[in-house]
Amino acid sequence: MAEISAAAVMKLRKMSGQGMMDCKKALGETGGDIDEAMALLRKKGLATLEKRAGRETSEGRVILNISDDKKSATMATLCCETDFVAKSDDFIATAELLKEYCLNCGADSGVESILETELNGKKFSEVITDTVSKTGEKTEVGDYIKYNVDGTGVIGAYVHFNNKLGSLVEIETGGDDVSAAVADTAVNIAMHITAMNPAGVDKDSIDPAIIEKEREIAREQVKGKPENIIDKIVDGKIAKFFKENCVIDQPFVKDDSKTVGQALSDAAKAAGGQAKIKRFIRFEIG
Repeated sequence: MAEISAAAVMKLRKMSGQGMMDCKKALGETGGDIDEAMALLRKKGLATLEKRAGRETSEGRVILNISDDKKSATMATLCCETDFVAKSDDFIATAELLKEYCLNCGADSGVESILETELNGKKFSEVITDTVSKTGEKTEVGDYIKYNVDGTGVIGAYVHFNNKLGSLVEIETGGDDVSAAVADTAVNIAMHITAMNPAGVDKDSIDPAIIEKEREIAREQVKGKPENIIDKIVDGKIAKFFKENCVIDQPFVKDDSKTVGQALSDAAKAAGGQAKIKRFIRFEIG
């Protein structure tokens, strides 16, 4: 077996981020060839991914980027198996790299788009493989989205302190000038969405299949009542469902004397303009 120098081990460790013993072992198995040793370490990660393919990835971190002008933002989730790994230096470093890959991804959504994005000659799928070889756990990108304001408005963004919940919301405004009050309210609405998990902006934005399912449930609940009042009761239950699940009609978490829609309207009016929620997205790990 070729003698493995400490310098070679250190070089491979710097290139791969792997532990000293893993690097020394890989170099030993490849006769000291650093490129071959790197390939071997990557194969180790691929083998681990294959072995743990069926494992649940219910831990991880929500990754968020937002521009200084609040006109563009990306959000993704990097998931793993255990909280221990989610808090490890290797996983956190990969999460930070994911931010850069999100910024450089040409697509507005799609996990595969992120995995195929390349930086410095390396696809993010390869970064994942390297991380798996270090942590020994299945690691994957769970979600990815990019928001760009098309026209006038601002994006609000929020990630919960546990790093497992996050939201983006796009606020459309009546002019180019977005007041600090509207921008702050956008962040608070993103926090509200993270906490309350609404089904849509308003009733028109909720999937008709969800509404129909709610109607079926409501009809089942009043089965046996006189036919002439069933429709009224069901309509009342659906109206309540909209109030509870449409973000503009929900009591605002920062001031429950107002709805979210009223809070945003008040902030816009104070600045002499108008604003409305255009869209939102919420990611949750676990």
